[in-house]
Amino acid sequence: MKIVVKPNTSIKNKTGGWRTFYPEVSPQKCINCGLCAKVCPEGIIYKDEKAPKPYFHADLDYCKGCGLCAAECPVKAITMMLDNK
Repeated sequence: MKIVVKPNTSIKNKTGGWRTFYPEVSPQKCINCGLCAKVCPEGIIYKDEKAPKPYFHADLDYCKGCGLCAAECPVKAITMMLDNK
């Protein structure tokens, strides 16, 4: 049996239901560098332009909770939180 997982597959299928951790962004710390969006394997991180201070945000319906965004954030503005569903 061969299992192949390709990037950007969660956009077609909601994956947030089985996630263990989710990213929480601190708008006060976010410097809008965009690195989190660049390293996200699913491409579900976007800039929230409607916020008083624009910052990056993850679409939790499609976030798998891998933590790459938090690991690569240069100012540690992203914290991985336990998802208590």
